[in-house]
Amino acid sequence: MAAAAPPPSSPSPPPQQRQPPFHELVRGSSGLDKVLLRGARGFSAEVYLYGGQVTSWKNDHGEELLFVSSKAIFKPPKAIRGGIPICFPQFGTHGNLEQHGFARNRLWTIDDNPPPLPVNPAIKAFVDLILKPSDEDLKIWPHSFEFRLRVALGPNGDLSLTSRIRNTNTDGRSFSYTFAYHTYFSVSDISEVRVEGLETMDYLDNLKGKERFTEQGDAIVFESEIDKVYLAAPSKIAIIDHEKKRTFVLTKEGLPDAVVWNPWDKKAKAMQDFGDGEYKHMLCVEPAAVEKPITLKPGEEWKGRLALSAVPSSYCSGQLDPLKVLQG
Repeated sequence: MAAAAPPPSSPSPPPQQRQPPFHELVRGSSGLDKVLLRGARGFSAEVYLYGGQVTSWKNDHGEELLFVSSKAIFKPPKAIRGGIPICFPQFGTHGNLEQHGFARNRLWTIDDNPPPLPVNPAIKAFVDLILKPSDEDLKIWPHSFEFRLRVALGPNGDLSLTSRIRNTNTDGRSFSYTFAYHTYFSVSDISEVRVEGLETMDYLDNLKGKERFTEQGDAIVFESEIDKVYLAAPSKIAIIDHEKKRTFVLTKEGLPDAVVWNPWDKKAKAMQDFGDGEYKHMLCVEPAAVEKPITLKPGEEWKGRLALSAVPSSYCSGQLDPLKVLQG
């Protein structure tokens, strides 16, 4: 009996246009490695392995949404001035370590096999980084930890940073830390910017010896230096740039506080890595855990997340439409 004829071969799929990689490791300033994230429709972000620091976030028009100083120094051990520095295990001078801790001036590594993290399947452009303490770090902060960071670019250009910090001490000791995503937003002119969502909040004023006050008035506007830690801040905060008709929506999880900072003219001139007039074009609004340090027992893990989006501003009698942003 004759053998059955083989089934007709299916036609080969048409050749697809080659897509650029969703993430790529390249050389950045001063030869430091950085990861380029590319999303749909031209969105992009850049993350330096030095500091695990996001230094760029661009919309689909190629406009830069984060501020990095023109005088930023991309040379260890100096921290990079701008983008989203990570303050760990200490925020500011809330402790005995160097200002803002050491995570922002250590070399992180790409984490090829991170523990599972629930993720939107539509997000293709992301990178996982990890930081573990060196012997030198253990001398200044004697605790063993694993700090995992995922930076992701969503299909609509949203940027998210998810931090997971685990206590890996083997001697049974807990540790405590303060933390912030020290986010520098690029703005048209600081006098044209307002922040909504922090009205009536209590805050610590770092310009007045960390004294506690309650915010008065409606939105926060800027006419002089500001360095405040807003306590028990809401999960959504809006930064409204009137001139650019753009609103940044900041969403935070696991981080109760929010720091608002602008150095203004005198302090700007005193900073080596900051242009004299650049204070006009930046504002830091930073999800943080400052007032009450986070404590982890051995084996425990903490997760803290920052999500950023940029949307066209909507106005109604000069106010932001709360349904679209703060309650959206």
